[in-house]
Amino acid sequence: MSSRAISLSLPRPALSALFLALMLPLLSACGFNTIPTNEERAKAAWSEVLNQYQRRADLIPNLVETVRGYAAHEREVLEAVVKARAQATQVQVSPELLQDPAAFEAFQQSQSQLTGALSRLLAVVENYPDLKANQNFLALQAQLEGTENRIAVARRDYIEAVRVYNTSLRTLPSMIWAKIWFADNEPFQNFTVAEDKLEVPQVNFGNDG
Repeated sequence: MSSRAISLSLPRPALSALFLALMLPLLSACGFNTIPTNEERAKAAWSEVLNQYQRRADLIPNLVETVRGYAAHEREVLEAVVKARAQATQVQVSPELLQDPAAFEAFQQSQSQLTGALSRLLAVVENYPDLKANQNFLALQAQLEGTENRIAVARRDYIEAVRVYNTSLRTLPSMIWAKIWFADNEPFQNFTVAEDKLEVPQVNFGNDG
């Protein structure tokens, strides 16, 4: 029996499955999987950014209460941190909203405001030696320093993942699939404030001297 006769005897679903099985290696080789793979990596990197910012937010209530115990009259500074934290936790960007410039800008702005409020709070601590020597505060200081480092790493990883993903949407051969198969995919938003321009809280209070 000829191969043509065999192929004609197969039901249509089986023929479709056979066609896909033959085509998948070709699609993979020509970049078909590049866009969805890079998209998922960028989303995963963004989730880690959110995790680290949330970790920072979770430290703030204890930090504020500890400072309040020694510097209750610094009400304005303390209230500014509480307010900035509330606003930052309300602005959340899901992976599905990474294509929304307004949503991403709102998130970035809220986190920047919280960073500034934290910086002012930690500057006030310089005036309270007893607070700087408090064991609970020292533990929070170390956790905050570690979290700031993790935020920096997560941001860098996200920036790179977005660069790779956005590039795949406009370069060959994956650009062909972007126009044909992934037409709804838009570039992801990225941080517009350079990491070294952020007013990152200083958590080393010169305890060594």
